[in-house]
Amino acid sequence: MPAPAPRYADEAERLRVLDSYEPDALEDDPELAAIVRFASRLCDAPVSQVTLVEDLRQRFLAREGIVERETPREYSFCSHTLGTAGLMEVRDASQDPRFAENPLVTGWPEVRFYAGQPLVSEEGASLGTLCAIDLAARPAGLSDFQREGMAVLAQAVMRRLNARRAGRRASVAIAERDQRLRRMINGVPQIAWSADEAGRFDYFNRRWQQVTGGKPPVSTDDWREFLHPDDQQSANEQWQAALEHGREFAFEHRLRRADGGWLWVLSQAVPVSDDADGGHRWFGTITDIDALRRLSEAREVLSRELAHRIKNIFAVVIGLAMLKARAVPAHLPFAEELSDALRALDHAHDFVRVGDGAAQDNLHDLLAALFAPYRDGAGAARVRVSGVDFAVAGRAVTPLALVLHELATNAAKYGGLSCAGAHVSLRVAEQGDDVVLAWSEHGGPTVAVAGEIGFGSRLVEMAVANQLQGRWQRRFEPTGLVVELVLPKAVIAG
Repeated sequence: MPAPAPRYADEAERLRVLDSYEPDALEDDPELAAIVRFASRLCDAPVSQVTLVEDLRQRFLAREGIVERETPREYSFCSHTLGTAGLMEVRDASQDPRFAENPLVTGWPEVRFYAGQPLVSEEGASLGTLCAIDLAARPAGLSDFQREGMAVLAQAVMRRLNARRAGRRASVAIAERDQRLRRMINGVPQIAWSADEAGRFDYFNRRWQQVTGGKPPVSTDDWREFLHPDDQQSANEQWQAALEHGREFAFEHRLRRADGGWLWVLSQAVPVSDDADGGHRWFGTITDIDALRRLSEAREVLSRELAHRIKNIFAVVIGLAMLKARAVPAHLPFAEELSDALRALDHAHDFVRVGDGAAQDNLHDLLAALFAPYRDGAGAARVRVSGVDFAVAGRAVTPLALVLHELATNAAKYGGLSCAGAHVSLRVAEQGDDVVLAWSEHGGPTVAVAGEIGFGSRLVEMAVANQLQGRWQRRFEPTGLVVELVLPKAVIAG
């Protein structure tokens, strides 16, 4: 047991530590009662007590052989142990000048013998004593064994007091942390909730009441009452699947507001392992995405309108080019080539649109659309695409379509698509941070290197180097033209 610390000689400081043990909650504590019973037997004394010395009284937390729960501090033997560390023995109180006139000595119960082992806190504050009292004087006092036993029992008393105080402090800290957590959860703009492993809801923060005006749900059926009728079945199916497989849940739906209107929200939940029973619990949020949803819908309408207008522009330009070319037959081949390129861009534009469920957003689908015109009489593809697939960012679609359209057009005129039985293979591969497109023509006529760089080659160079931030290389093999395009993934996939 620690020795008393000098700083706790100050009575206010000592009482502050004493109060931290919350003595009211320790009165008649079973463990302390067992200690005082044993102390009474150990010392062969009719009375034993665990005493705390307070400001105006001494309080008996546990007692043996006495009915009273307290006596005035001015009569207290135990107060004389404050600031000491060793056992105090009074062998005959009637002969001791400190106690001879004490009412507990001169009157009932006529105390004669007292042995008090100080109780000292972990900080070093004197709290009181574990004492044994006899109504007969004991000139020989306690034996060495009894003194040692009283010291051991006093340590047991302090272990009980310290454990109770530590437990109480932990409970207070947990309660304060819980309060802070609840204040934080109630302060977030989302609806926050939790559920058990079976999906029974057991907590919703304050935001639920503010948004819906309704009582928080307990079961899935309760929750469905707040969902738009068109969303109920799908939401329930996805939630049940998440419960069954223990996987994350995310679903956009409409939630009924307090005013009866509907609010677009994103419901999300994750299962979290519960170490206590080996199962898991669900924690989730419901986030207001109504403004974003409305904005997305407005953008979709705008995108469709722009797409319609752009397609009209393509049609007008193609029509004008062909109309003018018919007036000057010498310009007709150029006009037809330009029209083909514009049609390819028009088709590629379908892949940039937002909100059109028919539009595709991956490389293989774009290639299939671009090469659809180049099929044989049986409908088989003559440009055979293989290899990995990638998502295609909107800004990469147009230049990529231009490059591939130019390669296919040249192949149809001069190379691997210009005669029956010939074909082109296009393999897509991953090479570190790049996507490699290898174009190989097979079975076409022998192609010679042109003496000068044509418009098509300059177009490919501009699109690959400037817009796609990549590089390209071509070579004329005996089997046909081979072109290798090396494009950054970050540009292709966005």
